Amino acid sequence: MKEKADSEIVLKENERIDDLQRNGYRIIQDSKRFCFGMDAVLLSGFAQVKDGARVLDLGTGTGIIPLLLAAKTGAAHLTGLEIQKDSADMAKRSVWLNGLEERIDIVTGDIKEAGELFAAASFDVITCNPPYMIGQHGLKNPADAKAIARHEILCTLEDVIMQTERLLKPGGKFFLVHRPFRLAEIMTTLENHHLEPKRMRLVYPFVDKEPNMVLLEAVRGGRARMTVEKPLIVYSEPGVYMPEIYEVYGY
Repeated sequence: MKEKADSEIVLKENERIDDLQRNGYRIIQDSKRFCFGMDAVLLSGFAQVKDGARVLDLGTGTGIIPLLLAAKTGAAHLTGLEIQKDSADMAKRSVWLNGLEERIDIVTGDIKEAGELFAAASFDVITCNPPYMIGQHGLKNPADAKAIARHEILCTLEDVIMQTERLLKPGGKFFLVHRPFRLAEIMTTLENHHLEPKRMRLVYPFVDKEPNMVLLEAVRGGRARMTVEKPLIVYSEPGVYMPEIYEVYGY
């Protein structure tokens, strides 16, 4: 693996290179489109990936989760699936930037067609940081990259979970970050597709606030028993992370 010098990278308008604070890895982002957030970073910390595993990230955006999992785990191979061509292009260039072409593939394609793009039951782990909001209510431009990342315009929760059932090996693990207000729907949809919820952790911005994220692990064909982990608190005060958050980020 040989990382590339910044001088070797051709950046497009509004693009920048950010340091991921892990293994020297970097990522290309465009602030005008959609930059990764804490939800993706926390999902990469919550996911459990064994050495030698084959991993698929559905809706990978600019490839943040495959890059972080490549840095944190001994996964043999990681694939990111992304429907937006510009985002997939940035992800591919970030993979090249870090010299990870042999370990990470970025595929441009639709989550709803993932079962046709990849062999059935071919992944040990699937991750997803999907759009959280239902439909297009209040959207001025549904084709905008940020809108597509946040709203269920091009795929739904049902689409994600249906394709996950097809592509996970029996006993394979699915890791999801979502919003607590859709938790009942998430649990029902997982069970309808033979993905048994096994582990859950709620994420709170501050200790005295309501949770604004939920991290979930489900197992294809798993037995009915779920562990609820201790709450994850993000900030001790405005702008100051709790120690566990610094550990996840790698600072």
